Amino acid sequence: YLNQFDFLYNAVGIKSAAWVYFGKEPKDLKVEEAALLVGMVKNPSYYNPVRKPERALGRRNVVLNLMKENDMITKEEYDSLAALPIKLDFHRVDHKEGTAPYFREQIRLMMQAKKPVRSDYPSWDDQTYRTDSISWERNPLYGWIEKNPKPDGSKYDIYTDGLKIHTSIDSRMQQYAEEAVAEHMGGYLQPAFDREKKGTKNAPYSTNRTEISEIRVNHLIRNAMKLTDRYRMMKKAGASMEEIKTAFSTPREMKVFSYTGPIDTVMTPMDSLLHQKKFLRTGFMAMDPVNGQVKAYVGGPNFSFFQYDMVSQGRRQIGSTMKPFLYTYAMEEGFTPCSMFSNTQPVFTDELGRTWAPRNAGSARVGEDVDLRWALTNSNNWISARLISQLSPEELVRTIQNFGVTSRLDPVMSLCLGPADISVKEMVSAYTAFSNKGMRVDPIFVTSITDSNGNVISEFTPRHTEVISETAYWRILSMLLGVVDSGTGNRIRRAPYNLTAQTGGKTGTTNYNADGWFMAFTPRLVAGTWVGGEERFIHFNGMANGQGASMALPIYGLFMKKVYGDSSLPYRQTDRFEFPANVDLCSGEFSDIPVEDAAADISMAEDVFD
Repeated sequence: YLNQFDFLYNAVGIKSAAWVYFGKEPKDLKVEEAALLVGMVKNPSYYNPVRKPERALGRRNVVLNLMKENDMITKEEYDSLAALPIKLDFHRVDHKEGTAPYFREQIRLMMQAKKPVRSDYPSWDDQTYRTDSISWERNPLYGWIEKNPKPDGSKYDIYTDGLKIHTSIDSRMQQYAEEAVAEHMGGYLQPAFDREKKGTKNAPYSTNRTEISEIRVNHLIRNAMKLTDRYRMMKKAGASMEEIKTAFSTPREMKVFSYTGPIDTVMTPMDSLLHQKKFLRTGFMAMDPVNGQVKAYVGGPNFSFFQYDMVSQGRRQIGSTMKPFLYTYAMEEGFTPCSMFSNTQPVFTDELGRTWAPRNAGSARVGEDVDLRWALTNSNNWISARLISQLSPEELVRTIQNFGVTSRLDPVMSLCLGPADISVKEMVSAYTAFSNKGMRVDPIFVTSITDSNGNVISEFTPRHTEVISETAYWRILSMLLGVVDSGTGNRIRRAPYNLTAQTGGKTGTTNYNADGWFMAFTPRLVAGTWVGGEERFIHFNGMANGQGASMALPIYGLFMKKVYGDSSLPYRQTDRFEFPANVDLCSGEFSDIPVEDAAADISMAEDVFD
């Protein structure tokens, strides 16, 4: 009974109450402290030790007297304990703190979700309605409270009904993910961003974009102001716009974020908005490609200050991390890693006379004929454009949707370069197919739920979908391994990461360096990282720090270095993909080349297939 009792202040159960009121574990409570908590059970509001200490003291002493009468303490002990004042070490339960706060909040949102009704969503937000509707139909955890009533027909309360929610998260891996984010973002990337923006006009907004004028910046900041709780509360109270502007321009005491800990300072609420905006955001998720269990999940730099979850809620342009979907589609259509294309800039014209000429970030091998393996390894945009011109944008959309992506996709040729806004969670789930022999698996956040008596109410099993045929799978896998061995993902092979594990992946960088991505997979783990500004106009000006290999890849590198360094975890750098014996990755037929040599020669594929 005590393990389910609500002791106020979100302290449900004796363990939580011991922490909230005394900052201790139950086993460490003194006799008088335990008596106070037991006394609250009669009526916690009436005997609230925070608001009604005199009543709580009297009730505590009643409990102590009962203990004396039942020979649990002596009369002398009773007299001594009853004379003591109440000494609290009060801590409110803060769900913004502790390990995996973004993950825990996502579970709460999913479990408490209602069945989507279109009229409950803004007219412009068809995407969220569509995604939520799909989740309602396919994800048993989404709307769990609504879908699983108690035996008496009432609804469960996830905080007060004694439910035990067994999550998929691995506490060790979660710690490593949070450390990796803090080390890279706080230790290197954010200081580099601050140095670039120091003293620049309209910081943290970029200065290399003509559309960012002072008028536009002021408009963006005003919009941000309207999204704050302060603005909404003042508006609801009937404050005029002038009164609101005055309030936002008046200095006041507040806490603001820093990577070394919260800072107590005095600044205007408007300045605090700009302070928040200068921090780059990130999203990281790692999951098991076979059973779907999410092992690590970081939705941002700090949940207390940045509660918008960039793993599940945020969608950003994915850039070249789109290309593995395009190349998979091409492999299914009969292309091979050895298919040759002219590495020259193509120009396409539509029915209206509009032209599209994709650009490349580099100038390697311009004018030569190159194979698809080299093109993907070097993330060549021209070849992607030539490839989609021989295929179909509509079929590319269907291919990506088969990978489990529910975000909106426009069937246009430029889709091959990754302008679509997709979440980290969708991307990580999609990439499980590259690790698991063409089988994609949906993410699992919760493995089981038990009631207060230990009875299992729900169990959650993986949902698999085959999305890549066998021949196409080995071809695309060999190409994605090459991206890490000798292409844009090669940085994980060097210091300070020095990862030797067989790894496939893809970097991604969008226009103006607004988004940096790194998607990676091993035989036993798939992970995705995104880094960027709160708004697309907040970004690095240069590619040195702004590309995905610089912004996002280091988080993965640091994370995996910690994971491989922990022998208690089941991941080893010697884990290998089991290629079929003697398969020729160019024809799909068997050859005389032993598979061990073929896999080892991926880094030299350009020479082999030239």
